[in-house]
Amino acid sequence: MAIPDFQTIMLPVLRLTQDGDDHTLAATRDQLAQEFGLTDEERAQLLPSGRQATFSNRVAWSTSYLRAAMLLEATGRGRFKITGRGLSVLAQEPQRIDIPFLMQFMEFRAFREGPDKPVGGQVSPVVAVEQTPEETFEASYQSLRTSVENELLGRVKAASPAFFEQLVVDLLVAMGYGGSQADAGKAIGQSGDGGIDGVINQDRLGLDTIYLQAKRWEGNVGRPVVQAFVGSLAGQHARRGVLITTSDFSGEARNYVEGIEQRIILVDGAELARLMFEFGVGVTPVGTPYVLKRVDIDFFDEA
Repeated sequence: MAIPDFQTIMLPVLRLTQDGDDHTLAATRDQLAQEFGLTDEERAQLLPSGRQATFSNRVAWSTSYLRAAMLLEATGRGRFKITGRGLSVLAQEPQRIDIPFLMQFMEFRAFREGPDKPVGGQVSPVVAVEQTPEETFEASYQSLRTSVENELLGRVKAASPAFFEQLVVDLLVAMGYGGSQADAGKAIGQSGDGGIDGVINQDRLGLDTIYLQAKRWEGNVGRPVVQAFVGSLAGQHARRGVLITTSDFSGEARNYVEGIEQRIILVDGAELARLMFEFGVGVTPVGTPYVLKRVDIDFFDEA
């Protein structure tokens, strides 16, 4: 089944703790994974940032929200147990515990709305939320990033061949290839037929080289073009190559490079834009960067 959202996890978490014993986050996560029938692949699925498993993130936020509503209480690092309020809630046999349900508790409303907002008055309307705060933040970030990458690729396609040549040089240097800007520029050589061809150092010392071909194509690059590129590698006694295009590669072209002896990397337009974004080529930071922070549990160990 699909990984449940963090609100769907809340009631099962509370039920697991109804024995009144201490429970660890790790053990709870394992029990819930079995209860929801998650596969190893689903348990290992990461957030877009790649820094935390999605299911682990959702279980952690479920327990955090339950603690904010005082249905659970922390008993140590990564440990918690049910409270009297939590047992009372389970006695009501709720079909679901989610944010609207938790808003009945004054402490949770203070948690959601902030300390400066009165908590004894009217309950604020709750917008349906299925993502954890990290997931919401990352989804917004990925949406903005996709928009920027699409604009980058459009501008690259509209640029001149000379600009495209310099762009590739800038990108390769930013990625750590080619040594200095001057070395990389000399290594690339002259442009031709809408692209550039040449050799660039794989490392700053020039211990190995990579044969490079970059072409601004509108249609997909097919297998014959890739085969010709591989042939040029053989003529240079080279075993590594990078073929860059502003469009895409056909399925036959991609299958072909997987079955040959040379190591060939195909970089399509989408990947080119992604690398430009990642290595800061053609983009600039906007405003003050946001730094996400977590509570330092070690800091409060002796509290």
